[in-house]
Amino acid sequence: MPRPRQFDEERVLSAVQSAFWDNGYAGTSLEDLLIASGLGKGSLYGAFGDKKSLFLRVLRMYDEANNQMLRSWLEQAERGIDVIRGFVTGPVRDPSGEQARRGCLLANTAMELSVSAAEVAAEARRSYASTTAVLTDAVRRAQREGDLAPHLDPDVTARAVLAGQLGLIVLGRVGQDPAALSATAEALLNGLLPAF
Repeated sequence: MPRPRQFDEERVLSAVQSAFWDNGYAGTSLEDLLIASGLGKGSLYGAFGDKKSLFLRVLRMYDEANNQMLRSWLEQAERGIDVIRGFVTGPVRDPSGEQARRGCLLANTAMELSVSAAEVAAEARRSYASTTAVLTDAVRRAQREGDLAPHLDPDVTARAVLAGQLGLIVLGRVGQDPAALSATAEALLNGLLPAF
């Protein structure tokens, strides 16, 4: 009979996620994963498979948590426009710029691996489609609430909002000045979200 696992799987996945997020896929060694997880090689790979399988699981977990958080935010928000604005400005809210330099695990990964790893490209497309669906709902709600012009196409606007946010993530990742990033976010929102 196999022995039961002697570790908290969620804690391990969270720790491993941080290692991948800080170092990127290629920059995270097996030693980094063992240190982060506190497991031996046999236990880590026995529970989660090889490095690539572990990474894809962590990436999916990250994406699903973000999508659930965004959906919950829209359900609980006073107004749809607040969700859209918060989504765009989220990556640039930290005045120190530290969060912006860390970037987004999915965006970082998509830039690093989409060309060489079909599974990563597929996961990025899936996740971005889910995000776009929530943003589309937020745009429709903002239109119903009178905060966005009714002539805007909700799907096109949602994709533009996502593209703008991803651009801010890239600029933050390379160390652009936090105040400049914040001003850019406001200009982006003003251009994408006309009231009437």
